[in-house]
Amino acid sequence: MKWLPETGRNRKKVVMYFVPALLISFVMFGVTADPVEEDLAAVEEVEAEAPPEEETADEDAEREAEEQAARDAEEEAEREAQEEAEREAEEAAEREAEEEAAREAEEAAEKEAEEAAAKEAEKQAAREAEEKAAAEAEREAEEAAAREAEEEAARIAAEEEAAEQAAAEKAAAEAGTLSQQQAVEQAKNYISYTAFSKSGLVEQLEFEGYSNVDAVYAVDKIDVDWRAQSVLKAQDYLAYQAFSKSGLIEQLVFEGFSNEDAAYAVENITVDWTEQAVKKAQNYLDYTPFSREGLIEQLEFEGFSNADAVYAVDTIGL
Repeated sequence: MKWLPETGRNRKKVVMYFVPALLISFVMFGVTADPVEEDLAAVEEVEAEAPPEEETADEDAEREAEEQAARDAEEEAEREAQEEAEREAEEAAEREAEEEAAREAEEAAEKEAEEAAAKEAEKQAAREAEEKAAAEAEREAEEAAAREAEEEAARIAAEEEAAEQAAAEKAAAEAGTLSQQQAVEQAKNYISYTAFSKSGLVEQLEFEGYSNVDAVYAVDKIDVDWRAQSVLKAQDYLAYQAFSKSGLIEQLVFEGFSNEDAAYAVENITVDWTEQAVKKAQNYLDYTPFSREGLIEQLEFEGFSNADAVYAVDTIGL
């Protein structure tokens, strides 16, 4: 048998297991029990003096269990209290959130109502402004119509008066003075055998001794197609003198035709401009000497193209 240290519960076990073994030994071998009884008495006395270790341990365990139970109960109470506090806090937070949501909903509803009222007020103001503008526009339209009617009546009256005055002036003008009648006849004679621009015919009549007033009167009185006159004048020039296309336009403009009529005339006559370059080159050589390059430059200066100028110089053999 293993001996245990004599401390705590081990000592108690020694008493439990060792003492009965001695008693059994003494009985079996016929040994008197006096010493053992004395020892047992001593042990019992010791055990009587101190509480049994097993009872002490149970008491300690029971006490520890009670303390643990108390601690557990206290912790449970604290936990329940904490949970209760948390639950109350959550409920309070929920109530506060609900109250806040209710306040926000109320504020939102108030704001929405205010905005709706403001929009309705704006719409009402816009409708009123639109109605006012429509009424103002209608009034202005009526006034404008009245003014337009008055102006139209005045215009018609003025036109009638102007027409009457013009008719009277025309009648007086058509009669003309004797000098003006003579200028008209002179203008018709000129146009019958040669071409003139309008300004050229006025100048010709003035050259004949008519006043500018009579000359202008005569030119205005005759019926003339001045564009057709520009075509005839272009043909007259080409009948006795060579021209480049641009040179002939410049000559017609110089004669008093508009640039448009001169361009029209040049486009509506049949001309070989290359042949005109040959004629012009020969005309130059008939009255003055030229080098080949000099004559080419002179022809280009007259408005002929370089190709036509070179062709003309080659043709006349320079």
